[in-house]
Amino acid sequence: MKFKVVIHEAGGFWAEVPSIQGCVTQGDTLEQLLNNLYEAIEGCLSVDIQNIEI
Repeated sequence: MKFKVVIHEAGGFWAEVPSIQGCVTQGDTLEQLLNNLYEAIEGCLSVDIQNIEI
């Protein structure tokens, strides 16, 4: 899957994934931010799957 990510620089970095409501993360370095992004996206998507009613 591919997601658009918006990265902001503010002392460190923070990023948001516009297509996943509430999916944001931060990091002191760009490398740390990217690692945190993978975890944040995975966490946000797993919560959405758990909330689906069948």
